[in-house]
Amino acid sequence: MESSGGSKGCMQQLTGFIRTHKGILLTTEIALCILILICYGASVTLGYVSLAIFELIYTIVIFIIFAFEFHLQVSFIHWGWTDFLRALIGSVAFLITSLIVIIGHHDGAGVAAGVFGLLVGIVMGYDAYTIVPQLKKQHAAVPNPDSAGGI
Repeated sequence: MESSGGSKGCMQQLTGFIRTHKGILLTTEIALCILILICYGASVTLGYVSLAIFELIYTIVIFIIFAFEFHLQVSFIHWGWTDFLRALIGSVAFLITSLIVIIGHHDGAGVAAGVFGLLVGIVMGYDAYTIVPQLKKQHAAVPNPDSAGGI
């Protein structure tokens, strides 16, 4: 089935986005959140499963928005800052909760969830780090006519 009008199909957009740097990062974050959910499900430590569920849903929503280029259609939301805050808050929250789980709990599945939490915290931190140059580029300084040697 060919799509008419030169527009890409749904699967072509998804596979094209997954091959980008941002797509790889979001896919890795989603996969690690699913692994954390599985590990917490097998563990006696169920208290931290809500963080993994929240970040999984939030990352899937951002993935869909960027993959299908909805961020270009909805302009009243600053998607760069939305994605940056998601990655930064997720990184800090996963690092803190993972350290608590690794230090305080001794069942194997809980420790595995803590290790995967550290990994996703590092990946989200890297994701936030890669977003910063894009935010700086969008907020370039506007030339001031007074400082240009005029009047």
